[in-house]
Amino acid sequence: MPKPASVTKKTAVRGSRSGRPIMALLDLLGRRWTLRIVWELRDTPLTSRALRIACDDASPTIVQARLSELRAAGLVELEPGDGYRLTALGRELEQTFLPLHRFAERWSKQVSG
Repeated sequence: MPKPASVTKKTAVRGSRSGRPIMALLDLLGRRWTLRIVWELRDTPLTSRALRIACDDASPTIVQARLSELRAAGLVELEPGDGYRLTALGRELEQTFLPLHRFAERWSKQVSG
């Protein structure tokens, strides 16, 4: 049985002609403030204003642009009354960061001590 067209079709992403999913994800996550937004949403939903404050008063324009991109990617959703939160897919992505977070904690102790 042939794969659906959306799976087999290669779409170019910024910095790559291959359109491979890993390239698209790395492009999205590499944009300014994207990883910080995902990280700040890891524990609780945040309103747009609370998220900007958590992100060291990042530009409202940039935060809104990143939230729009993350929503389009299915990683963040807007919960009326609560604010923005990670979707199930976003939580799965956040879980992949935990080993890197643990490594960063060990690394910072070695380089600073």
